[in-house]
Amino acid sequence: MHHSSRILFLSLVTLFFSSSLYAGQALVEKVTAECNHNRVCKFDVTISHADEGWEHYANGWQIFTPTGELLGRRVLAHPHVNEQPFTRSIRGIKIPDSVDRVVFKAQDSVHGESERKYVIKLSFTAY
Repeated sequence: MHHSSRILFLSLVTLFFSSSLYAGQALVEKVTAECNHNRVCKFDVTISHADEGWEHYANGWQIFTPTGELLGRRVLAHPHVNEQPFTRSIRGIKIPDSVDRVVFKAQDSVHGESERKYVIKLSFTAY
């Protein structure tokens, strides 16, 4: 195999496996945060998942500290077959003083918690 052909082949294999790594899992695609001076935040979380109906759908997401402490959970009560990706919010999440980043993970009714993490750095308004 010619060197450039081998590089193209390896690139395609890498792309295939990286995109299929999370196949079927619910994924956090975007997060926006509004945090106040008391370190209480509201998060708008965008999830994507190939919801199929009640048998297989994105059914929630969690917020963790970088060390794995659960800070909050949003349960999604129904499938979003015709609304992809979709955004839902959670309010009143208190962030510990030592934490400046939080980790999000989506979950679905078949695969459970996604292996992919979405991390954001927080800023707190000072009044």
